[in-house]
Amino acid sequence: MKPSLPKGTRDFSPAEMQRRNLITSVIAGVYHKFGFEQIETPAMENLTTLTGKYGEEGDQLLFRILNSRLNESKNKSGIADAFQVMLDKGTNSELLTERALRYDLTVPFARYVVMHQNDITFPFKRYQIQPVWRADRPQKGRYREFVQCDADIIGSNSLLNEAELVTIIDEVFQLLGIPVSILVNNRKILEGIAEISGVPENIIDITIALDKLDKIGIDKVIEELKSKGLSDAAVEKIKPILTFKGSATEKIAFLKSLLAGSATGLTGIAELEKVMALAGSPSVEPDITLARGLNYYTGAIFEVKAKNVQIGSIAGGGRYDNLTGIFGMEDVSGVGISFGIDRIYDVMEELQLFAIEHLQGHSSRLLFVNFGEEEQSYCLPLLKQVRSAGIAAELFPDAVKMKKQLAYANAKHIPFVALAGSDEMNSNKITLKNMRNGEQDIIEITALLPWLQGKLYNNE
Repeated sequence: MKPSLPKGTRDFSPAEMQRRNLITSVIAGVYHKFGFEQIETPAMENLTTLTGKYGEEGDQLLFRILNSRLNESKNKSGIADAFQVMLDKGTNSELLTERALRYDLTVPFARYVVMHQNDITFPFKRYQIQPVWRADRPQKGRYREFVQCDADIIGSNSLLNEAELVTIIDEVFQLLGIPVSILVNNRKILEGIAEISGVPENIIDITIALDKLDKIGIDKVIEELKSKGLSDAAVEKIKPILTFKGSATEKIAFLKSLLAGSATGLTGIAELEKVMALAGSPSVEPDITLARGLNYYTGAIFEVKAKNVQIGSIAGGGRYDNLTGIFGMEDVSGVGISFGIDRIYDVMEELQLFAIEHLQGHSSRLLFVNFGEEEQSYCLPLLKQVRSAGIAAELFPDAVKMKKQLAYANAKHIPFVALAGSDEMNSNKITLKNMRNGEQDIIEITALLPWLQGKLYNNE
């Protein structure tokens, strides 16, 4: 059998995992600094928990899990035929599938808050780093299995929360060295646009179409709006929004003029201005066409684009009011962001932001060469001592040619190699080789740890 992977999934090598862990450690470190606490939720949720939260298109991208009871119904042709037989008989879909892999981390988080509300101190600041699954068409920067790094603040209406999340976004990408634009808008502005266009009932259709603007262009967006039943007059009201260009000040002035007759729209503009002022970041800019297609957003929305790389958004989020209400906990507002690890990785690869130090910092720092059983016995207590000091180290498992062992150290970017032959053992010493410059030192074994710590501290 030829081994293969499902489309939209990937294996990750040790080097790739070191780089991915670098990204997640930076994000988690910033989350911790801002007072967020970590949780995890199951990979699968009840289908009723997930459906109806992402819009019609989102629901179609859920990976549904067939019920195990299908095994009891399968015939000689297997589960696929059993599944079809049940469909032909008009079996309720709930009997076929009651669970699905999570589509994102926000809806499971809302479910978590409701189930654990008596154990939570509000406002609750949580972060979560776990994979999610979407039955999407795989393409560059878009996978069927990918990791999200979410942070949410729930139980507070304050716009300070939005500003704090923008600050987190700004700091993370500064630490990773990625130049970004943090685009912000407000769903109330989009509601105002629907109102002044005379089609407030089409707000979902408008946001879904606007969300595709970067992908399909203005003409296709207009075509989609008309296909959803919007009149030519309504589309003409929306057209200026699709084409307007200008500075942040000019965009705000344009919106205030356009939405003068919409109280909802003006509220959204005021919230947008306040978030931008509180964040005070030069990376933040208003984007009046930013929509984010998820149905549960109700206020501020964010999207982050990497400069000089065409890959789509690498982070995003927004305010959601009463998402917990669908689970019976009313009037609890929240706001959150999510970093897309996979796209961030691709951006850093394209911009060549992964230095060799990123690999060296996560590999072993010292390799003991294996010359035979006596030498193993001599090196094992030293290996234990080095590891006890918190320094990653290893002893090559086989007594093979030294050339092969040194090649192993080079391939794993291990900076130092320890050699102990008969001469070293007879004098209670050890030879240490710097793999970067080839220099060698012969030292007393009691000096091994101070020598190694000094070299690592000075990054020699």
